[in-house]
Amino acid sequence: MDLYRQEILDHYKHPHNFGHLESPDSSVTLYNTACGDKITMEMHVEKKGKKVFVTDIAFHGEGCAVSMASASMLTDDVKHKEKHEILALEKKDIMQYFEEELTPSRTKCALLPLEVLQKCVQNIA
Repeated sequence: MDLYRQEILDHYKHPHNFGHLESPDSSVTLYNTACGDKITMEMHVEKKGKKVFVTDIAFHGEGCAVSMASASMLTDDVKHKEKHEILALEKKDIMQYFEEELTPSRTKCALLPLEVLQKCVQNIA
């Protein structure tokens, strides 16, 4: 098994930031109806003037290895980032986690956590 596949499996079997936050500032749940993946993201934020920073983030749900690994890696990457940085994330930023080309259906699985994250951060005024 190559290193790439091992890293994805490790994030799937032992996801980082998996669980719930007590009294989150924002929480959003989305589904991928094509495959049944379901992800909820919760976050705590801190406001410094006009800037909004993610201070803690957690996710839970169920899904395939691609969606769960993507959520695990993404939540690692966005801790302590500003709202505008998170809203600027794109497909290419997520696809970098996967060194191999994903099929269109797997690409949707990989991008679900990004969609949930961006909706979650948009809920913060």
